[in-house]
Amino acid sequence: MKTLLLFGVSPKMGTGYQVLQLALQQPLQWRCVALVRDADFARQLSQQGVATVVGDATDEFSVKKACELAGNHAVIVSTLGGSAGAHYLAQRLIIDTAEHCGIKQMLLVTSLGCGDSWATMSARAKKAFGHSVREKSLAEVWLQTSTLNYEILRPGGLVNGAVTGTGKCFYQQEIHGYIHRAELANVIMQRISAAALDNCVYTVVDPGLLTADK
Repeated sequence: MKTLLLFGVSPKMGTGYQVLQLALQQPLQWRCVALVRDADFARQLSQQGVATVVGDATDEFSVKKACELAGNHAVIVSTLGGSAGAHYLAQRLIIDTAEHCGIKQMLLVTSLGCGDSWATMSARAKKAFGHSVREKSLAEVWLQTSTLNYEILRPGGLVNGAVTGTGKCFYQQEIHGYIHRAELANVIMQRISAAALDNCVYTVVDPGLLTADK
């Protein structure tokens, strides 16, 4: 049985929550641990069989407790959003703590526009989301230069909808498009179910999802 350590799970039912629910459907394959901020939500997850730590991803004690609870054979998935100034600090703390605790694998979800895809963003998008994207880019570099085996997923526009089974990862290609949060979670589960992460960065979109489907 593998252990999944999740950062970014919230009652808002975003991508992190969707990943957790998919993992819970495979109880013989996955033990789930999650750091969450809300105590009531933590109790709800505990009733589903999730081992929870209540705390914030910028708090050293909370992150260390979650990593120790998961154990050094865990794979980390971080789908954290975060306010301006906090995102990079949280991801850096997670990565540093994982190294300290002997965890070897981490999948990080960022966004299109990060790193070498910055040039593909429009001026309007840079003005609206540029600060967040730059912080996520810093997190990518911190992970890439760590000792962890990693994968970085840069999803296209995230929209609500069901799992489609048609989400795809594209390597070193300029791709634009959309993907359901549930389908992104499905892709994440496929990636972490592999024997090992491959130290690559992928753009993730659903080619079958038309702009009009937003």
